[in-house]
Amino acid sequence: MAVIAHADMDAFYASVEQRDRPELRGKPIAVGYDGPRGVVAAASYEARRWGVRSGLATSVAKRRCPELIVLAPRMRHYASISAKVREIFYRYTPLVEPLALDEAYLDIGGSLRLFGSARAVAEGIRADVRRELGLPVSVGVGPGKLVAKIASRRAKPDGLLVVEESNAAEFIAPLPVREIWGVGPATEKALHDMGIATIGQLAAADPGRLEARLGRWGPLLHALARGEDLRTVECDRARKSYGEENTFPRDATSEEEIEATIQAHAETVAYRMRRDGVRGRTVTLKYRPSDRGGAFRLVTRSRTLERPTDDGSAIAAAAVELWRKQPKHPPLRLVGVQVSGLDRDRPVQLALFSDPEEERRKALNAALDEIIARFGPGAVRRGG
Repeated sequence: MAVIAHADMDAFYASVEQRDRPELRGKPIAVGYDGPRGVVAAASYEARRWGVRSGLATSVAKRRCPELIVLAPRMRHYASISAKVREIFYRYTPLVEPLALDEAYLDIGGSLRLFGSARAVAEGIRADVRRELGLPVSVGVGPGKLVAKIASRRAKPDGLLVVEESNAAEFIAPLPVREIWGVGPATEKALHDMGIATIGQLAAADPGRLEARLGRWGPLLHALARGEDLRTVECDRARKSYGEENTFPRDATSEEEIEATIQAHAETVAYRMRRDGVRGRTVTLKYRPSDRGGAFRLVTRSRTLERPTDDGSAIAAAAVELWRKQPKHPPLRLVGVQVSGLDRDRPVQLALFSDPEEERRKALNAALDEIIARFGPGAVRRGG
């Protein structure tokens, strides 16, 4: 029998800030960027009482909550804490599937003999995270991913809910169908048109009718609604790309500013790739023009290199070239750089004699990595 836990840090970024700055505890805070185009990345529970949520424009959030304190995100800090949380997870099971910095699935079925019960495992995780890191985490446990994730959501904030396999179908039956993984607005509407609004109604529906309306997706939804979730914890999910982007506080019109931003993003991406021991072959530039009409379309352009690289200057050169080849250079709202086509870092070609230029590049990148690790991605910029 599968026993899956879903651990979800409560208002993670905001909780970290309140932990680090005691004067912020009990106050409504949001982590995000201020300004007319800022967006809330995380909100404390004090802010949520005012209707402040992730994804909300910062300007709207401040109107809803005049006393809102907006803090710039410290992503490297959050990532380092996330790694410590993950180490705690590994004490209880080697089968961990990270979903983001603040949540993960854990297969704890093999841990029950050692720790006694699913509840004991979840309580141990929560206690360790609270004691060692001073942060709250909610944990849901169930016979599959769907039930575990819904249980953790119901347990928030700072709670624990264990759903036994025998009660799983009954637990999810009264919930709206949109609670099921993968059910978006279009599928929800299609189900509503069939008279199906709750997971229980979906479980009782005719599988053939569902397949006729939704295709192969129909029987899968029917199985999930019945509590039959065969998805496993994927602890070795391979990362497919590395990327960095930013939204400008005001429309970017200067070629110098845009190209400098592209180069900075390339260095940040390259640093992360070297840190993880990978190289990439395909460089993608993406940008969003500041369309006055409001479309804000995202434009992407890609180039495949002759051989994989983890060098920021090579990535930057490709991305800048892609930008310069665009027929028009409109004012930009957003620009980003992504590298895909990843491979584990290994020598591209064996050589009898060392290449001085390659050795110089490696030495320079090592120095850059040391500076970035100490001072952050914005601390370096290569000379021309």
